[in-house]
Amino acid sequence: MKSQKKIPTGKIQRATEFVKTGVKVGGNYIKHYAKKAFNKDLSRDELHEDNARDIYNALSNLKGSALKVAQMMSMDKSMLPKAYADRFAMSQYSAPPLSGPLVVKTFQKYFGKSPQSLYEQFEMEAVNAASIGQVHVAHKGGKKLAVKIQYPGVADSIRSDLKMVRPFASIILGLPDKDIDKYLEEVEQKLMEETDYELELRRSVEISSACAHISHLVFTHYYPELSSTKILTMDWLEGQHLKEFLLTKPSEAVRNQIGQALWDFYNFQMHTLKAVHADPHPGNFLMRPDGTLGIIDFGCVKEIPADFYQDFFMVINPHLLENEALMLENFYKMEFLHPNDSPEQVAFYTALFKQMIDLLCRPFRGDTFDFSDDAYFQQIYDFGEKLATMPEIRNSKEARGSKHSLYINRTYFGLYSILNELRCTHIRTERPAWLDAPLALT
Repeated sequence: MKSQKKIPTGKIQRATEFVKTGVKVGGNYIKHYAKKAFNKDLSRDELHEDNARDIYNALSNLKGSALKVAQMMSMDKSMLPKAYADRFAMSQYSAPPLSGPLVVKTFQKYFGKSPQSLYEQFEMEAVNAASIGQVHVAHKGGKKLAVKIQYPGVADSIRSDLKMVRPFASIILGLPDKDIDKYLEEVEQKLMEETDYELELRRSVEISSACAHISHLVFTHYYPELSSTKILTMDWLEGQHLKEFLLTKPSEAVRNQIGQALWDFYNFQMHTLKAVHADPHPGNFLMRPDGTLGIIDFGCVKEIPADFYQDFFMVINPHLLENEALMLENFYKMEFLHPNDSPEQVAFYTALFKQMIDLLCRPFRGDTFDFSDDAYFQQIYDFGEKLATMPEIRNSKEARGSKHSLYINRTYFGLYSILNELRCTHIRTERPAWLDAPLALT
């Protein structure tokens, strides 16, 4: 892939790129409706393909928060037309990398030295380039290292980028303005954290250490002396990303073992640490033939407030939906329902969220779950499409749901999607005993 010699970092430069892309998207709509005038049965598939290509190309060159939003949306396949989901998934692995001179400039700025002076060997060509940074291979002291370098200007451009990416997010997701604003507020906070590699270093060490006891997981070792706010050095972890791994045709037993390790990793973080690796896209996991799983990139960690934890996981309790008073109380706490809702709104949103809970919490309802069940995932996708077209949702004046649920829902859906692609047939989904206690949370 051709390297990128310059990233637009100024507000005017970046705004210009967004405007150019907006013009292209507008042109795509004109072309679509011109064709539709002669063919009323024309679908929007070609329009989605054209828009997905033009928007992704622009976000790839801008990198940073703009591209990160695309990466995040690619995980929410239930909310995206297939063309966008497929195109944006590329941001997990294959954004254009920075050129060598920009890499050297970054090292000079934060260490006062070239990478060749810090390591015995440093490969100038990146082996992986994504939304916030790219990874290079280095060697020192007989060890193979992974060096993650943040793109220039990422942190400085987050707020302005999110304002400019907002119209595209609205077009792609088809959500009301208030939902887009609420979504992007939480995204902005987490992106600011992701650009702080010193924070990531601390969280990486802490969570890796706390989860070291979980079977079949492998974590890397980090080097603070070779790290800074924009550069992070760690031991190289061997393994393959999901798509590469599946091409080797691993056995069902190996796939299930990796899937179980992944489930146990998230289950422990949620219920014990109350802080979770909230970026479960395939690019952050390395899978091996022996059924072990390498975990990388703790840049995005969601810390779960105690009161939200109680309210969120209450919906897993199988007794909740049997107790209408308790269910309604929980729905108000979770901001599914609002104090000024009319009786008709209460009835409408209660029915809607009961259906959502039944779908998304189904893996928790038994002792095991078959994530290879495509019919289950089709139900989730169909439900997402239904929400996107309901006038009651699109025309509502108030957003529904706690802001904290954005990253938790994203985490679970990303986890479910990986387990589905792995074709995991028998994942043990044990949960804390208190989640099954009759009305234990009243």
